[in-house]
Amino acid sequence: MKKFSTIAAILVGSLPFAYSSAVAAPAEATIAQAQALARSSKCDFLPDAPDKHVVVSGDTLWGISSKFLQNPWCWPQVWGMNKEEIRNPHWIYPGQIVYFDRTNQRLRLGNVSANGVVGGVPTVKLSPKSRVEGLGANAIPAIPASAIEPFLSHPMIVEANTLENTPRIVAAPESKVNMGQGEKAYVRGDLDGGTSFQVFRPGVPLKDPDNGEIIGYEAAFVGTLKLAREPDANNDVYTFNVVNSKEEMSVGDRLLPVTPTPILSYVPHPPEEEVRGRVVSVYGGVSVAGQNQIITINRGKEDGLDLGTVLSLQRYGGVIADRTDGNRKIKLPNEQYGHVFIFRLFDHISYGLVMQVTDFVKVGDVAKSPQ
Repeated sequence: MKKFSTIAAILVGSLPFAYSSAVAAPAEATIAQAQALARSSKCDFLPDAPDKHVVVSGDTLWGISSKFLQNPWCWPQVWGMNKEEIRNPHWIYPGQIVYFDRTNQRLRLGNVSANGVVGGVPTVKLSPKSRVEGLGANAIPAIPASAIEPFLSHPMIVEANTLENTPRIVAAPESKVNMGQGEKAYVRGDLDGGTSFQVFRPGVPLKDPDNGEIIGYEAAFVGTLKLAREPDANNDVYTFNVVNSKEEMSVGDRLLPVTPTPILSYVPHPPEEEVRGRVVSVYGGVSVAGQNQIITINRGKEDGLDLGTVLSLQRYGGVIADRTDGNRKIKLPNEQYGHVFIFRLFDHISYGLVMQVTDFVKVGDVAKSPQ
């Protein structure tokens, strides 16, 4: 597992590793369990882990943690975090210091004093915060924000059953075929009280590698609309203004409500139940993905995943003929080569950011609970 040492845990600072009397110290048995887990093979600290790391602007929690820990999903277990603590993580900021307590096999968080002197191993309590849109000012993000921001506010993946009842553009003034920024669009369908919508064009169907069924569509985001006028006794359509357009909108394009940007600070953790999925696609229509690229997995929130879930990536072992045994068919083992970090969820499909890998990710590869 040495080759994965650079992956390591995402969270330092995103979790309550600050350990003070104000943080309700765990019972001795819990501490012993955490220490035992930290010493287990899958949760080892790196043999060359530093004594401390000073947090600087540009750091990510994933990067910081990779300096100390071998595997990201170990962090909640070591600290006995519950679901609420995982959903509402603590944050860290530039200028704070992460210390490695080698005796107790855990990390602590401290601050640099005003004169720049650090004395002993101070600890501070990080109050949990929860925001809908992004982190607190200057807080260290969990993973590179630039890699995932375009995927946080736009649907990109539209599940098959979502298409059936979405509002749609049915016409434009003066019988125009396409509509651009500043123009009007006529819409029919149930707005469910909404007034601002994203417009998308259903694109490439995404097929489940396990059974070949279509589980979603890779939607092309084309712009946003704002409601201008509701139907009245003289017409049957809603009138919308095109607020902005990435490309011209057309009759048949579909509307989805504008959703808030999810929190960018996630705690990495394995799924609670065993999950085994497959890579459905690599975003952009290419066949392979590498570090910091986006892939889709044929598992979602209805299958036991949530934000921050870490899955191992494995090359699917094929079935071959054993020429040493009369060409008997045998299954080769799956080979692990990296990890994927789930950052956006739909019912049965999800977006993941490819973390450090030793091989290219291919459609059909296995994505499963880390071992």
